[in-house]
Amino acid sequence: MKEEKNEEIEKKETKQNVEETTPETEQAAPEEEKELTVEEQLEAANKEIANLNDQLLRKIAEFDNYRKRTIKEKTDLILNGGEKTIITILPIIDDMERALKNMKGAEDVNAVLEGVELIYKKFIDILGKQGVSIIDTKEADFDVDLHEAVAQLPAPTPELKGKVMDCTLTGYKLNEKVIRHAQVVVGV
Repeated sequence: MKEEKNEEIEKKETKQNVEETTPETEQAAPEEEKELTVEEQLEAANKEIANLNDQLLRKIAEFDNYRKRTIKEKTDLILNGGEKTIITILPIIDDMERALKNMKGAEDVNAVLEGVELIYKKFIDILGKQGVSIIDTKEADFDVDLHEAVAQLPAPTPELKGKVMDCTLTGYKLNEKVIRHAQVVVGV
């Protein structure tokens, strides 16, 4: 009952507010609206169209410049993306050149071998800093995601069945992505 009375009171108040504001609104409307002639309306519409066309042309030109700049940046990245890696490898080439010069007159084979091993370790370290890692195959279970079986041999012991017995070509990963599968001999 109370709710119905409250609704009736609200309806009456709303009706009174509408009746009170309606005459004012009707009187204010003619003052605010200035009737424009058809020519003035057409001229305003043409100005708006010209303004929108100008904005559109500017946005198209801006997008075209953005697209060209992006293509140029991608091209530069493709052409020069390996620059950092190559710069880190250049000292290895220098070491190899020195080793080749020293090998010609060297009489101690062990010293030459030791020098080449040092260069190899330095090279692997540099590759490791670039995110390259060697796929471990020593006594590992055969995994098709990491290994490529080039041969199968009878396993000398039952523990070697399904395991890598020998690695014929080292495999590498770059940031956990296999870039070259290790070629291995698998025990069966």
